[in-house]
Amino acid sequence: MPNPSRRYAQVDVFSAVPLLGNPLAVVVDAEGLDDATMQAFARWTQLSETTFLLPPTDPAADYRVRIFTPGRELPFAGHPTLGSCQVWLDHGGRPQHDGEVVQQCGVGLVRIRRQVREDGHARLAFAAPPLRRSGPVDAGLHAQVLAALQLPAEAVRAVHWVDNGPPWIAALLHDAAAVNALRPDPAFMRGLELGVVGAYPQGSDLDFEVRAFVPELGVPEDPVTGSLNAGIAQWLIGAGLAPRRYVAGQGRALGRDGRIHVEAEAGADGDTVWIGGDVCGLIAGSVRLS
Repeated sequence: MPNPSRRYAQVDVFSAVPLLGNPLAVVVDAEGLDDATMQAFARWTQLSETTFLLPPTDPAADYRVRIFTPGRELPFAGHPTLGSCQVWLDHGGRPQHDGEVVQQCGVGLVRIRRQVREDGHARLAFAAPPLRRSGPVDAGLHAQVLAALQLPAEAVRAVHWVDNGPPWIAALLHDAAAVNALRPDPAFMRGLELGVVGAYPQGSDLDFEVRAFVPELGVPEDPVTGSLNAGIAQWLIGAGLAPRRYVAGQGRALGRDGRIHVEAEAGADGDTVWIGGDVCGLIAGSVRLS
């Protein structure tokens, strides 16, 4: 009979210090698991996301990942991309091309590269997938966002779609202090996957603070969110509202200290926005799911 144990890991993403980022559960040997079992395990872990590594079906990819929240499967998510890639590498994964890993997921192929940090260690970064929907939201959604955030119209500079698989909407506030002070009303969050961003004063160790609210997926507030930061970066950099290289913080309202390293790289076909973060390994072992 086949061995029911599967290799398993939990990592902390977007932090070089354990317990300050966003945890991710990764089932390394996910072949043979059905959708219901994957969803049940993600509901059981109660983490923002749980991922399952599989052989790729696209010959250009190095591995395939399926990403589940406690509520449903996602076509793409940022911290699961970085965390899954690190676990794949830690368990012997070897990319087809030096210096770059290609992940297959619901939105297609996502490029991931290693960046050398200031201390000489490597940091992973993914190329932000193109926005599926962008631009200002309609008046009805704008009003719902204001109600959800419990803010008057003058407190919000803009509300835009930054949909890159998850249907994110992002609200730009006047500063990071306003972001950190938010006390959203969940009664108005129905149907929303809502991010909020505001700038820190010049000279701060961070450039922006970000928060993410996704109660519809069973995650009232996500500690650190790569997909949202990718969409926000594409919006703000494209609109000239952010520098081409910056560091965003996320998670302070939850006692975390996530750091998201953003860089726009010019190319022949336009900018590629890279979203980087550190990954700490915390738990390694096996799990029985069948």
